[in-house]
Amino acid sequence: MAHHEGRGRAMQPILRSVAAVIAGFAVASVVMMAVETVNGKVLYPELGTMAEDVTDREALREVVASAPVGSLLVVILGWLLGSTAGGYVAARIGASAPEGHALALGVLLTLAGILNNLLVPPPPWMWVISVLLFVPAAWLGARLAQRSVPAR
Repeated sequence: MAHHEGRGRAMQPILRSVAAVIAGFAVASVVMMAVETVNGKVLYPELGTMAEDVTDREALREVVASAPVGSLLVVILGWLLGSTAGGYVAARIGASAPEGHALALGVLLTLAGILNNLLVPPPPWMWVISVLLFVPAAWLGARLAQRSVPAR
């Protein structure tokens, strides 16, 4: 029986690390979706109406192509806020290696951003930002998490 208990304890840090990155990804996604909802319902309601119920990739590309630059900047703001919040959460949960967990999240968000860009191509300048933004923003979240922990 002791052999199984030891293995269970050895799995705990791995499970905590996985949970840290998953929780960070969930928080990042919620924040990004919230910003995009405000973008399409409050800031640029005409764009939100155009995008409503559009599932065809070609039609979605046309909507993105016609989007005002300001609405795209709000999307980037959502990426920044979401990545930072997710990095914060990943760092707090993965406290044994806060920056490592946040950076793993940043890489995962970058891959998700690339996939999203492949599905619905944004303007080229957004490609560059989506490849460069997520990792540093998640790292910033980790730094903020470390500052918010009282010194021992």
